[in-house]
Amino acid sequence: MRPRRALLYMPGNDWRKIEKAAALDVDAICMDLEDGVAPDKKEDARQMAARALAELDFGSSERLVRINPLGTDLAKHDLETILPAQPDGIVVPKAESAEQLLVLSAQIAAQESKEKPIALLAQIESALGLVEIKAIASAADRLQALIFGAEDYAADLGARRTPEADEVFFARSSVVAHAAANDLQAIDMLWTDFKDPDGLAASAAKGAQLGYSGMQIIHPNQIEIVQRAFTPTPEELTAAHRIVDAYEASLAEGKGVFALDGKMIDMPMVKAARRLLSRAQTNKS
Repeated sequence: MRPRRALLYMPGNDWRKIEKAAALDVDAICMDLEDGVAPDKKEDARQMAARALAELDFGSSERLVRINPLGTDLAKHDLETILPAQPDGIVVPKAESAEQLLVLSAQIAAQESKEKPIALLAQIESALGLVEIKAIASAADRLQALIFGAEDYAADLGARRTPEADEVFFARSSVVAHAAANDLQAIDMLWTDFKDPDGLAASAAKGAQLGYSGMQIIHPNQIEIVQRAFTPTPEELTAAHRIVDAYEASLAEGKGVFALDGKMIDMPMVKAARRLLSRAQTNKS
């Protein structure tokens, strides 16, 4: 599964932005057919996104398309246009049931190339979506990530958004926990003020601390900050290597718990170190 540290959205009906994004060093590019497109521009966005998938070279960036909510005529038309163009993945907004994803997965299976399966990424951004998250997270084999949509979630609850994000902390933590339980990537909420790099850096650092593997972004200026936040530092990698090496040496001596630099090291710490090293290796590939 490729890394998705920075997932960049742009309107599906803005060719200039899509073309520019394709040339950027970003992990995933998502052409939006939903909230980023006015109602009277939906068909234009579908056709332009399909054209971009066919004509543009996205380099190593993953090519995603966010459709309109499942069960609507808009989503039906989105899929009729986009699936034949073979995107790398479909982002499902407002995912609220396992059944939705199972039906969509079957529809994709009937049209995807056998050499290049199409992934699903589900956005959890409503109270119902959070209540049903356990079933959603295990619904389909092609599901690769859960994405937390804080703005829509807060609006659904009637919560007041704050820079500290205390009002969405429970949901934010729940999404990353269910992603980890199902071996899925967890992609964190947007930082909507793209002119506030310090706020973005703080939010990204918090997401990484919570266990998220990446973050949604809306502007190219946010790419480097987010990629840096979700990439282990050289110091973290050195510490992780030392823990794993010391554990293997201890294991060879028939020991379990062992000391390193005056601290006791047990299996949860070894597991965390291995996870960090694995993430760093994935980011390189």
